[in-house]
Amino acid sequence: MLGDRTKEYVSDLKNDYSDFREKFLNRQIDKDYVSIQDARRDKFKIDWENEEIFTPNNLGIQVFQDQDLNELVPFIDWSPFFRSWDLHGKYPNIFDDEVVGAQAKELFKDAQVILKKILDGKLLTAKAIFGIFKANSTESDDILIFDENDKEQVKFLTLRQQLQKSKGKDYIALSDFIAPQSSGKADYMGAFCVTTGFGTDELSEEYEKANDDYNAIMVKALADRFAEAYAEFLHKKVRTEYWGYTNQETLSNEELIAEKYKGIRPAPGYPACPDHLEKHAIWDLLKVEEEIGVYLTESLAMFPTAAVSGYYFGSPHAKYFGLGKIAEDQLKDYSKRKGISLQEARKWLSPNLAD
Repeated sequence: MLGDRTKEYVSDLKNDYSDFREKFLNRQIDKDYVSIQDARRDKFKIDWENEEIFTPNNLGIQVFQDQDLNELVPFIDWSPFFRSWDLHGKYPNIFDDEVVGAQAKELFKDAQVILKKILDGKLLTAKAIFGIFKANSTESDDILIFDENDKEQVKFLTLRQQLQKSKGKDYIALSDFIAPQSSGKADYMGAFCVTTGFGTDELSEEYEKANDDYNAIMVKALADRFAEAYAEFLHKKVRTEYWGYTNQETLSNEELIAEKYKGIRPAPGYPACPDHLEKHAIWDLLKVEEEIGVYLTESLAMFPTAAVSGYYFGSPHAKYFGLGKIAEDQLKDYSKRKGISLQEARKWLSPNLAD
């Protein structure tokens, strides 16, 4: 039996942990932010005077109305497919998992049956549009897109990190990867949208009418995987052919998934550029809805939902990053640049606003 002193010690320890847990759960973390002016001063800097900028092989817009899905299969990343069914693990290692391995194998086997049906019957239609354009950045973190006659077409707004970092660290914005107007150099940037969603709802509804909810969901999950695969496939074509800045690339699918290539394709709504409103600029630039039928809903979701859109940056310095939270001064600056009310800006950027 426990002695009185031991009981007292255990009781005090429990109380201490209880107090600590309460304080931890209700803690307020004070974070410091630098001003947007200071963040721009300490931006990610490239030596543009000595930077060699690769001139794309093809400028302008390209449209693909019926991509062969068989070409996309090798580019499928299956790990997110399993996660969409709440089976967590990396493909193909997930098959050896003691907990979910057997279930993952069965799910994958079922997926191959529907996949074959889709491929054999050409039941989904894959479309894409992308363009590569002349571009320059501004001191206010905008990226200006020009046509072949150097006339400004659209302006992409980017946001800059503001959470205070240790001395000497950069505060990054996507505009840092594009040569500024003041450099006198022409730079380039791309934008794209792909979809494999046409036919998805019709096929899914066939299974629903047959009370087969499992395969109805399977169709949508596969359509999403095809869309991501198409984005990866097209980006490779852009890098190696249309832009051509890395025509010697020989990467495996695993290396592609791990993004070992040069250049990035961030998407509005994701960590580096969380502003969904920028999709409007992509749609205006490429005429996405008119050309391939993908449209934006009021909440700026894409329809068909099996779609991916974003930007192409070809600079060897370009890298993915998380914007994190931004301060009120950048929100006000952004609303002016965007030409919208502060209230509207706050609505769309609320997840990224510092408390």
